Amino acid sequence: MRDIFIIGGGINGCGIARDAAGRGYSVYLAEMGDLAQGTSSGSTKLIHGGLRYLEHYEFRLVREALMERERLWKCAPHIIWPLRLILPHHKGLRPAWLLRLGLFLYDHIGGRRSLPTTRSIDLRSDPAGKALKPDFARAFEFSDCWVDDARLVVLNARDAADRGAEIRTRTKAVAARRDGDHWVVEVEDLATGAREEIQARMLINAAGPWIDRVLGQTLGRNDAHNVRLVKGSHIVIRRKYEDTRSFFFQNSDGRIFFAIPYEDDFTLIGTTDEDFPGDPAAAAISDAEIDYLCQSASAYFAEPVRREDIVWTYAGVRPLFDDGASAAQEATRDYVLKVDARNGAPLMNIFGGKITTYRRLAEAALEKIERQLRPKGKPWTGEAPLPGGDFGVDEVDRQIDMLQSDHLFLERNHARRLIRLYGTRARTLLARARSAADLGHRFGADLYTAEVDFLMRCEWARDARDVLWRRTKLGLRFSAEEIEALDAYMAGKRGA
Repeated sequence: MRDIFIIGGGINGCGIARDAAGRGYSVYLAEMGDLAQGTSSGSTKLIHGGLRYLEHYEFRLVREALMERERLWKCAPHIIWPLRLILPHHKGLRPAWLLRLGLFLYDHIGGRRSLPTTRSIDLRSDPAGKALKPDFARAFEFSDCWVDDARLVVLNARDAADRGAEIRTRTKAVAARRDGDHWVVEVEDLATGAREEIQARMLINAAGPWIDRVLGQTLGRNDAHNVRLVKGSHIVIRRKYEDTRSFFFQNSDGRIFFAIPYEDDFTLIGTTDEDFPGDPAAAAISDAEIDYLCQSASAYFAEPVRREDIVWTYAGVRPLFDDGASAAQEATRDYVLKVDARNGAPLMNIFGGKITTYRRLAEAALEKIERQLRPKGKPWTGEAPLPGGDFGVDEVDRQIDMLQSDHLFLERNHARRLIRLYGTRARTLLARARSAADLGHRFGADLYTAEVDFLMRCEWARDARDVLWRRTKLGLRFSAEEIEALDAYMAGKRGA
């Protein structure tokens, strides 16, 4: 008998699993695909307060998110780092005084300590202005943080498992029923078709955009309609500009979008906001969204962004709590937790939420769990590093130096990539490597057998997409033939 059964291996499900396991609860998590396969790998990759949410008076959400920025950075300095964003002033849109007021609040309501404050810049003399059209002369520069979103999910799952949680990927909860004071959940291993029943005292539905579907198909609640599905799409192009800072652009339709340096050689542009009526698993960028992002970016950059510049696109469907907002970009990004214990064993449904506030969402969920089950421990995740993150925020370069010193055959960029993905756990990955030959076969870019085996053994990777698009972003550098060879290797490894 488990204490908690969690449906969903996105950031909310894995964050709750980690917090609960660390307090001593027994946890079983079932994810029907790969970890972070849905919304949690489809974000704009920001740990941020959400400057534009101030326009919708979401002061509590912004304050909580801003307070989490530096906390998460300190817990995971290998996958989270500071980002400076440039907000050009655009005549005819939001006035300069309103931007100054919003940025003043942004600097002061969230307990900022280490991140630098906002400043005004002259784009005619600042290097950032070289990438923009000459009409833009004035801008504001402010702070937020960048995150490798899919790795944040995987590291939460890894820490949960290290603390006793059972994490099952490619495992679908096909049915659930109350049996007196507990739940009986039938799960199916989607790789083998094998089924088993798991008993748990409490069930948590953290299925993200599939939450209403779980309520309907798994729990028999055919009237469920709690979330508004909003698709956000992004394009990735070859590096557009040399400056290391990001851009925060306003559009004439009132929306905002970002241009962010991405994986050294690329620029990430997004996001869109449109209601999505389809299957979240089939979400993809539309032609209209591609045109929208290209046209919007071209309105700012001196060199236009064209379709032929695009090397990759992705889309994620956000499960926003349906608050009746008239426009997709106005719907609340806050989270809502609802517990139903009227008919016996308790059920908790997780609606909405942001990657930035996932840890606080988990703490709020644990407060409700404790009311239903016996309390077992105190909040602990605010200071505990995620796996590999046990070093200071200013020690990344030192970690790279140390890894290179211990493994002289590593090139600098390879060592940097490993530290940025795995932190101090890169040493575990390389534990048996005394020379480049010990890394094994090179599949493409700087991906070798040793890393693939580590990801299969320790991070639930099962196929090439898991490795190339969620555990790493090396898919940007792989050919179709190299992807096919990696898939064949991993299939053979699974069958061995």
